[in-house]
Amino acid sequence: MKPDISNSADVKMLIDTFYTRVRADELIGYIFDEVAKVDWPKHLPVMYAFWDFLLLGNADTYQGNPIQKHYDLHAKHPLKAEHFDRWVLLFHATVDELFEGEGAKDAKFRAFAIAETWKPKFDGPFAVK
Repeated sequence: MKPDISNSADVKMLIDTFYTRVRADELIGYIFDEVAKVDWPKHLPVMYAFWDFLLLGNADTYQGNPIQKHYDLHAKHPLKAEHFDRWVLLFHATVDELFEGEGAKDAKFRAFAIAETWKPKFDGPFAVK
């Protein structure tokens, strides 16, 4: 039996493992490393705080405007539904590899909800141009 996501160390392990997969992925990895030129030592703590807030309710940990950063990226490289779909696929696979339980289910639901909410903002008739 695998552990559930229950503390900040679990969130950190999830995010580190997930972004290792993202960076190696042939469909979306280059967007992070070559287009957005993500500063990983700076970005990862923000992601830890974001997911810590979403999954554990630690409201003091995250402050930011994630949608604006993605709009800025979209201006450099159009983000498509397939990019969000791959992001979710990798996130779910990472959760399934490492965790099980209600926290894991919640993490997968939240990732799916984020992707489904953001896809129409970037791809489709009402997308930001």
